[in-house]
Amino acid sequence: MGRNALWDRVRIVVDDAVVLASLVLLAWPAADPVRPGGLTGRIVPLLAALCLGTAVLLLDTRRGLLRYATVAAALTTVGIRHLTGGLHPGAIWLLLLLAAAGLLRQFLSHRADPDRNRQQALLAQQAFRDPLTGLGNRRMFVEYAEDVLAQPARTRTAVIVVDLDGMKDVNEMFGHAVGDDLLRAAAERLAENVRANDTVARLDGDEFVVLLSGLEDEQAAVGVAERVLTELHRPLQLNDLAISIRASAGVAISDGGDRLDGVLRRADQALIRAKRDGGGVARRFDPVLFAKAEQRRLAEQDLMRGLEAGEFEVHYQPIVDLNAGGMTVGVEALVRWRHPEKGLVPPALFLELAEQLGQVPRLGGWVLEEACRQAMNWQNQFPGFEMNVNLSASQLTDPRLVDEVREVLARTGLPPKDLVLELTESVALTDLVESARVLNALKALGVRIALDDFGTGFSSLSHLSTLPVDVVKIDRSFVQAMPETGGASVAEAVLHIARTFNLDPVAEGVEDAGQAERLRELACGRAQGFHFARPMPAVEVTDLLDKQSAEIL
Repeated sequence: MGRNALWDRVRIVVDDAVVLASLVLLAWPAADPVRPGGLTGRIVPLLAALCLGTAVLLLDTRRGLLRYATVAAALTTVGIRHLTGGLHPGAIWLLLLLAAAGLLRQFLSHRADPDRNRQQALLAQQAFRDPLTGLGNRRMFVEYAEDVLAQPARTRTAVIVVDLDGMKDVNEMFGHAVGDDLLRAAAERLAENVRANDTVARLDGDEFVVLLSGLEDEQAAVGVAERVLTELHRPLQLNDLAISIRASAGVAISDGGDRLDGVLRRADQALIRAKRDGGGVARRFDPVLFAKAEQRRLAEQDLMRGLEAGEFEVHYQPIVDLNAGGMTVGVEALVRWRHPEKGLVPPALFLELAEQLGQVPRLGGWVLEEACRQAMNWQNQFPGFEMNVNLSASQLTDPRLVDEVREVLARTGLPPKDLVLELTESVALTDLVESARVLNALKALGVRIALDDFGTGFSSLSHLSTLPVDVVKIDRSFVQAMPETGGASVAEAVLHIARTFNLDPVAEGVEDAGQAERLRELACGRAQGFHFARPMPAVEVTDLLDKQSAEIL
């Protein structure tokens, strides 16, 4: 048993003895020898007092109110009997023993508490100190900073988040022991370059934080951050190694009344800006940039929520045969977002964000399967009906793309020749060799390949001979620039190139009957655009096909 545990046990025994003695003092008048009743009359009250004391000890295990009330009642009773002259000498001796027990208990408390206080101080040091650097840790900083920010003040408080750049490289090159030495040296320089009343802590890994209170000038916080970075950028001598490392800092100012998590979040946003500016610099929180970042964060959350909730749907824009009176012979599948608050969101407003979040392969795979399944429904009535589906850059570099297309065709039963996979020139030419390899593998499945927005990128005739392309889609800008009658145009040049390489041309962005007629005159067999139909849900395409079929009959 430890020494403190022993003292605690002795102290508990003394406490219990004090309670029992107090109850005996309360029962003393009934046990007075001068009272009638003989020995039995004196013993019974004392036994009753002892039983009552045992009950108090059992009921009040926390040594609380009942115990204090018992001792107080006993002392009050003894005091009253002493004033009236009725206090027996035996009771006086018992009272003296009670006082002696109180002194003993106080002595035991003093014997145990210093050791206990030292242990508590040690535990507090372990709980609030970073064992590697000796600085305060995150818990210490949070508790102290929350208290500082909660206090009303006429001055400002600043939070500076400092991040060491390249710590991973140091650990990989020199080992974690050198990395730890570097963190300790950086912590020492941080502590040396702030004011005595400022607080420095290590948040996590290679990230530190400084709390500056009592600031009259906001620029002073930026000055401290820049001074700290200047010192950190000086080479650090670690044993026989001289290591230089850069650091970045983000500064956020509070005028009071702010919550710590909000101030820290603003400092983190400023740190992100510092790193985007090349690192090695200090940046102050900019509310305009923060608002944009917050808007971006909310948009990302909204997009991920929409994906999980299944809010996306496929619309289809008809592709018509100009030589057959504008009959619909295929469609291009286009993804739309049916937002619960914003309504139908076009792809231009979310596809780039989805690409940055790495969600386009997932979204594109879903569109591919949905479109192929729908195409089979139409082919039951209109055999040979084509389905065009777009491929993004991230899909083209996905090693599972070929297998995914093969599996979708197998699951839906769509003939491969009726599936046209579209990609833009910029996507195809990012890595021409790899693009050619993937597209050839897709061609081997029997699908057709279309080059979208042809002529707007860095295309050349050599690219057309390298890539296994079946269809070229004439960009809408070329269609809009066509003269109404006669005259050369880029669209006509593209059509000539398509015929030279035996490719099927499709004109995009046809908006009026004059453009449609001019394309037909130029022997462009197929076209799509608002003049024929806008992108629409599958059920409306079905109605359009039924209507066109009825007109033919």
